[in-house]
Amino acid sequence: MENVFYVEHPLLKNLITKLRDINTEGYFFRKFLSEVGRVLLIEALKYEKTIEIEINTWIGNSKFPALDEEKYVFIPILRAGLPMLEGVSEMLPKSKAGFIALKRDEETLESHLYYDRVPDLKGHTAIILDPMVATGGSLDYAIKVVKHKNPERIISLNVIGAPEGLERVSKNHPDVKIYIAQIDKGLNDKGYIVPGIGDAGDRAYNTD
Repeated sequence: MENVFYVEHPLLKNLITKLRDINTEGYFFRKFLSEVGRVLLIEALKYEKTIEIEINTWIGNSKFPALDEEKYVFIPILRAGLPMLEGVSEMLPKSKAGFIALKRDEETLESHLYYDRVPDLKGHTAIILDPMVATGGSLDYAIKVVKHKNPERIISLNVIGAPEGLERVSKNHPDVKIYIAQIDKGLNDKGYIVPGIGDAGDRAYNTD
């Protein structure tokens, strides 16, 4: 899986442990997801090319390196991806956002699209935000939706995943770079990550 980048950092390990804790309340769960998103974004854009922009400083106008923020479009997979959007968009406040909502069929474990609010992505870098990569069905589907919008490239930021799901997405989309904070042992017979962090959407918003 040459396009999967396992981002190992003590801060990420610390945040993942907090996310695993069943006593972590919804507010803090969202906050920790947001922080993981920030760290992953820093890693994903480590070698990004900058542009020169002119700004007003205390000693006058001058040019300095900056990212072309409007080039980036963050696309969370609802609901669980929303807290990650909060974190990354604060780092690039001029970036845009799109939204995808998928529902997993618990019988077949396949994903179905029921909301697509992603703009045309021509000339843009699409960054998908999805905390969980279990079977890989949702992320695989989301990437296919995003590819139809003609982005310049696609990056995926993911909090936790199983080898099975990552292998599926990596194989189907070798052109997409996947940055993930934690790779767990695998899936149980219901297709959930073990040990995982539970249902990220439910835990983030206190729903059953």
